[in-house]
Amino acid sequence: MSIEIYYFSGTGNSLHVAKELQKRIPETKLIPIVSLLDNDVVITKSETVGFVFPIYFTAIPIPVKNFIKKLDLKSTKYIFAIATRIGTPHSAFTDIEKILKKKGKSLGSHFALNMASNDPKYDYKVPTKKEIKKLESVVHNRLDFIQKIIINKEENREKDINITVPVPSLLVKLVPFIMPLTIPFAEFIGLKSHYYADSKCTGCGTCEKVCLSKKIKMINKKPVWQKNVKCFHCYACLNYCPKQAVQIKSFTEKNGRYPHPYATADDIVRQK
Repeated sequence: MSIEIYYFSGTGNSLHVAKELQKRIPETKLIPIVSLLDNDVVITKSETVGFVFPIYFTAIPIPVKNFIKKLDLKSTKYIFAIATRIGTPHSAFTDIEKILKKKGKSLGSHFALNMASNDPKYDYKVPTKKEIKKLESVVHNRLDFIQKIIINKEENREKDINITVPVPSLLVKLVPFIMPLTIPFAEFIGLKSHYYADSKCTGCGTCEKVCLSKKIKMINKKPVWQKNVKCFHCYACLNYCPKQAVQIKSFTEKNGRYPHPYATADDIVRQK
């Protein structure tokens, strides 16, 4: 049985899940979404297709949403989606269903997995090894269950009972409509140009390498966030900087960072 999993991962949570699923289903091929974003159309001939991606606040990442829109699924008979998150409710599966409906397809199954947060803003605290181990244990048990669902092509649209970070339902519904508008507007007025590298920066270029949108460019051994390139807001630059020098002004200066312990900077780079 040939399975294609298209994944998007900024700091390794979703990549780890995709790799673990591949171990459980050896016939699985992992395909990074970022590598295909410049294509007008992406054709898959696999009968089973899956999407693995993180939840951004309460929504599907815009690059993932745009990718699914251009994916030709005529040969596909079974589709599944796995979302990694910190525990927030979300509208990702509903949004995917709307896209698939226009293609005459639907989600056969979908799953949400709670994992450690990679968002170092506000009162962020780096998860301890014990906390990560506890989350990982649940994830691995869930993946054993998910594996069987996928292999047997079963329908499984389970109710989300693992919400640990409540968000008003109205906000969850509005975010997919608001996000495409707020990001370009914020960049236009300069609010999203508050990424910068502080005095700890050594000019190593890691942030440029892991930047999935190619927004960061090293100039005179300093990272520059180019205004004419859209940011994916994946936080790879924040979390993989070896000196924790990349900052979001007034939000991250005093906080630690979290890349997934089994996902290296090179793993993130290979998505491009």
